[in-house]
Amino acid sequence: MAHYAIAVDTKRCIGCWSCGVACKLENNIPNDVFWNRTLTVGGDQPNTPSGEYGNCQMSFTPVQCNHCDNPACVAACPTGATYKDEETGIVMQNGEECIGCKTCIESCPYEGVRTLLADEPQWFVDFPVGNQLAPEHPGGTVEKCNLCYFRVADGKVPACVEGCPAHARFFGDLDDPESDVSKLLAERENFTLLPEEGTGPNIYYLS
Repeated sequence: MAHYAIAVDTKRCIGCWSCGVACKLENNIPNDVFWNRTLTVGGDQPNTPSGEYGNCQMSFTPVQCNHCDNPACVAACPTGATYKDEETGIVMQNGEECIGCKTCIESCPYEGVRTLLADEPQWFVDFPVGNQLAPEHPGGTVEKCNLCYFRVADGKVPACVEGCPAHARFFGDLDDPESDVSKLLAERENFTLLPEEGTGPNIYYLS
């Protein structure tokens, strides 16, 4: 049993989207789909600060599936396609069971972390890339971050963690007090997104 989580150091994140690119490549994600996105905390447009010249502020918030302790998507899914793995706590998506009804998207309070592949997916190259154990991407189904479960099962960290050039991402087991995540959350002030929703998200932000 494990209780996996990711901690993102908001003081180190530079908004480069390397996490999203690493995720996209590792999982052979189709065109125009990102499981990991980086939002700008600042101006109205990406990579623009708030404030006026001489007094500007800008930071970044990477977002993905939060792999919640009490995921609303699991409770809402009518087919069981969305489920929580009992061994790892990872919220999984079974493309063979998904009917593309978007109930999981509508029930999830974290906007934009799931994508409906309305049509058959397209790629810029005509051959698969990334990990050969990555899931398929059938059209007419919903998909999302799977926390690179196939890498985790092999003793590795998710691709977004490994691919971060600023070393702003940390992965580990919250049930292990010696894990990087457990230590950082004990030492640093941190927050989660929309805690009032009661889902118990497992993506933490170090402030």
